[in-house]
Amino acid sequence: MGYVKERFKEIADKHAKDIKSLIEQHGNKKLDEVTIAQAYQGMRGIPGLITETSLLDSNEGIRFRGFSIPELREKLPKIQDGNEPLPEGLFYLMLIGDVPNHEDVDHISATWARRSHVPNHVFDVIEALPVSAHPMTQFCTAILALQTESKFVKAYSDGISKKEYWDYVYEDTMTLIARLPRVAAYIYRRKYKAGEHIQPDGMLDWAANFAHMLGYEDESFKELMRLYLTIHADHEGGNVSAHATHLVGSALSDPYLSFVAGMTGLAGPLHGLANQEVVRWIDEMYKELNTEDPSKEQIAEYIKKTLLQGKVVPGYGHAVLRKTDPRFTAQMEFAKRHCPDDNMIKTVWHVYEVAPAILEGTGKIKNPWPNVDAHSGALLKHYGLVEEDFYTVLFGVSRALGVLASLCWDRALGFPIERPKSMTTDWIKKFIAKGEPVA
Repeated sequence: MGYVKERFKEIADKHAKDIKSLIEQHGNKKLDEVTIAQAYQGMRGIPGLITETSLLDSNEGIRFRGFSIPELREKLPKIQDGNEPLPEGLFYLMLIGDVPNHEDVDHISATWARRSHVPNHVFDVIEALPVSAHPMTQFCTAILALQTESKFVKAYSDGISKKEYWDYVYEDTMTLIARLPRVAAYIYRRKYKAGEHIQPDGMLDWAANFAHMLGYEDESFKELMRLYLTIHADHEGGNVSAHATHLVGSALSDPYLSFVAGMTGLAGPLHGLANQEVVRWIDEMYKELNTEDPSKEQIAEYIKKTLLQGKVVPGYGHAVLRKTDPRFTAQMEFAKRHCPDDNMIKTVWHVYEVAPAILEGTGKIKNPWPNVDAHSGALLKHYGLVEEDFYTVLFGVSRALGVLASLCWDRALGFPIERPKSMTTDWIKKFIAKGEPVA
């Protein structure tokens, strides 16, 4: 097997021993107390999952293996004369735990290039859907069609040992990640470009080849894809797409089935659609104000009107973060370098200048700061990728890196099937009445 795979196995075996020791010595220690409100309101904030690849801190933002996004943009390998990190490097970091060198990244990139051929039956399945089908519907269907290639399914059927599960999950993970850009680009060209498809270029890195197959040859757009696919890759384990992938994988469903579960969650309006909602909110503001260059005063009044209508300002607020999302900042820095004069991008910056104070002034919003979605749609529009329904597919291609690296770790560490305890409302009422647990 490749040296990255061998390195992962060596590290995972050591980590598994550490976890076994932790459970033996400290397994009965309480991490936190669960409230009735948490049980009813989405289990928010309850410590109950292990995700080795990243950790979301309310004040510092997302850290991948301990590294912040600014640190990753500095430390991860880049193409020659490039400014943005290669997603291959982030995948290696999440998998191995160490910052990769150029040789490591080239190894990952070459592996994905070799495995990127998509079987014809997958395209046939996509073509069987109406062109009008939502891009995420086509994407999820294609992933299910790819599942016929699962090495884990065949090996499990042959009766492999539990100790070998990780091996075949790793193989499926590498193949699936390799093929996702080709599938996503095929769906994009089929739906929006009259089916005029573009063949992959094996000489390009993973993100640049994706941009090429989408039909965008601008070097700065390729840089945007490297940044976008890096910063959207993971967000610890409690968000819907990560948790769904982990949950389904815990039943020993293969990486294809596990990942598609995460993608159907990502397609939900409360998870992966926010960036297109930001763009549509700005477009509606432009129409109402009859200008594409509104003043900060006009924006402030429009924000207040949005709130008075009982609506949210899309792209603002976060379930965990209590500061400006570092992913927003990274995109703002990219925009200042590549497209500072774009009207919508300037509007995004003006909203950032006025929205937090207005939102904070309501006294109802814990986090008045922008998240990653407040900026990404405007950047994509600048380069001509204006098909907003496709934005979640881009998100999904990126998210594969994190959730599938985590799935490799789940199997390497032998994590069991997930089965939290649930209660009835009647049980809750009896508990409140007696002030103690009810048998």
